[in-house]
Amino acid sequence: MTALGLGIIIFGVGLGIGLIGKGAMESMSRQPEASSKIQTAMIIAAALIEGAALFAIVVCAFIL
Repeated sequence: MTALGLGIIIFGVGLGIGLIGKGAMESMSRQPEASSKIQTAMIIAAALIEGAALFAIVVCAFIL
């Protein structure tokens, strides 16, 4: 059961960060002058997703 939970967490994190990267690349291609602000926001959002994923992995591991 824990393995299923961990798999779902990893899948969700990969999907979320992939969508953030996709959106950032599309935004930067449309507005190259704003790429530094977009990149900063992308890194912050990816870090927040990673933090939530780490918390979920710890909780999932302790439920075992």
